[in-house]
Amino acid sequence: MTASRAEVCVVACAEAWRGDGEIAASPMGLVPTAGARLARATFEPDLLLTDGEARFVTGTWALGAIPGDPVEGWIPFRSVFDLVWAGRRHVMMSPAQIDRYGNANISAIGDHARPTRQLLGARGAPGNTVNHPTSYWVPRHQPRVFVPRVDMVSGVGYDRAFAAGAVAAAFLELRRVVTNLAVLDFGGPDRSMRLVSVHPGVTVEDVVAATGFELAIDGDVSQTRSPTPDELRLIRAVIDPSGLRDDEVPS
Repeated sequence: MTASRAEVCVVACAEAWRGDGEIAASPMGLVPTAGARLARATFEPDLLLTDGEARFVTGTWALGAIPGDPVEGWIPFRSVFDLVWAGRRHVMMSPAQIDRYGNANISAIGDHARPTRQLLGARGAPGNTVNHPTSYWVPRHQPRVFVPRVDMVSGVGYDRAFAAGAVAAAFLELRRVVTNLAVLDFGGPDRSMRLVSVHPGVTVEDVVAATGFELAIDGDVSQTRSPTPDELRLIRAVIDPSGLRDDEVPS
C-alpha cells in the first residue's frame, strides 16, 4: 500500500515522541494528534493522552470521536502547570513563524505596536519551551513561516537561550520540526535548524526554496520513512477513518 503525504506526516509526528515514555503528549492539530495516538498504539505505549478535556484515557480512538476506553487519570487545568514545571510533557505546537534557531511566533504578525495580524497571543509557549520538550508542526512549509527573524518571540529559540546563560540553555529542548515537506531538527552549527529528511516525492531543493533562511545540511539527506502496513491500518481504520488528515495535508 502506498502512503499519502499526510500519512507520512502522521508517522513523522509520531516519531517525535519516540523514547519519551510516561509523559503527557500534547499535540495541536489533526496530523500531530493522529501521530501521538499512533505512537501510543505502537512503539510508545506509556504515553499519556487526554480526551481534550480533563482526563487521561487509555486505548486508541478516532479523530473527532469521544474515547470509549477507561479513564486512567484526572488532569484538571490547574494540574497542567504541575506537569509543565516538572518537565513531564512534550508539546507539538504550530507556529505562524519560526526562525533558524527555533524562536517561534504564535502571537502577532507585523510591528508589535500595530500588528497586521493578531493571532493567539504568547499563551503557554514561553513556559513550554523553558520547561519541557517542544516540537513544531507546520502544515504548509513556506518562506512566510520559516523567516529570518520572527516578529515576536513567543517560544524561545537556542540563540536567545544561550544569550540568557548556561542554565537557560540547559533546559531548552526543541525536538523536531515536522512539515508537509520535511523533518528538521536543531543539530546545525550553534543549534541552528538542520534538514533531517525529505518526504517521498520532495527534493532538498524544494525545501530550500520554501525556507526563508539558510538551512544546515549534512551531506546526503535521507527520505522520511513511510508507515508500516500495521501503521497504515491503524491510521486508516482506527485513528482517522474519515480521512481528516487529508484536509490538513492534501495529497
